[in-house]
Amino acid sequence: MKVALDEHTAIVTGGANGIGNAIVHALVNNGAHVAIVDIDKQAGSQTAKEIIQSGGTCIFIEADVANPDQMEAAAQEITTQLGNVQILINNAGINTKSERVPIHQYTLDDWHRILQVDLTGVFVTSRAVIPYMLENPHGRIVNISSIAGLVPLRLQSAFVAAKAGVANLTRSMALELGPQGILVNAVAPGSTLTRGTKALFYGPDGAYTENAESLLSHIPLGRPANVEEIAAAVLFLVAPEASYINGTILTVDGGWTAGYTRDW
Repeated sequence: MKVALDEHTAIVTGGANGIGNAIVHALVNNGAHVAIVDIDKQAGSQTAKEIIQSGGTCIFIEADVANPDQMEAAAQEITTQLGNVQILINNAGINTKSERVPIHQYTLDDWHRILQVDLTGVFVTSRAVIPYMLENPHGRIVNISSIAGLVPLRLQSAFVAAKAGVANLTRSMALELGPQGILVNAVAPGSTLTRGTKALFYGPDGAYTENAESLLSHIPLGRPANVEEIAAAVLFLVAPEASYINGTILTVDGGWTAGYTRDW
């Protein structure tokens, strides 16, 4: 997929790994100048270095998306180095580290940690970057939500709450910023194969595990997405041709939320 993003400045939070990294490469490959904002200094710096060596424009800024001071400093630094921002991808997110449990067993620490990054991080980052975006005649913001924010899932109370918040925050932002030329949309991925989730899907022999087969049985396409498929949806929403799409949640889930009948 090719779109005209020449000379556009883009910020991708959580761009060091996984879906965010695929988004970074998709934007760079279509001419954008990209700033990666992440707490993973090693991976983020390495990605930026590799892109520069291949002829692209990319910088890395180490910052916590939920820290207002760090994000305001990051936004200023990115504008100084790359110019006014036209594209913001609020991708940074985390989920439960430990075993998934019902809400009455969920720890307050996990609740605060996930909400702080997945929801507050979108607010803090957007608040820091939008004043610079308003210097342009137009702009695009894409927030990464999840199907977990659209349909109820068990044993992930903080994650589903945060991602549902992102979905409705996206709509609110679209109402406020659309009249000023900034279109705001979200992408809601379903099960996606990343380096961090491979162990959930594949056993030592490279075949799907029994749990993965059960998990994927409700997806009509019968497989997880790859990160490039999620990045392609983001690229579509920031393309100049997507000029009348505002306040939508683009679901990329292989048909998961279409109501595919389960056998269990």
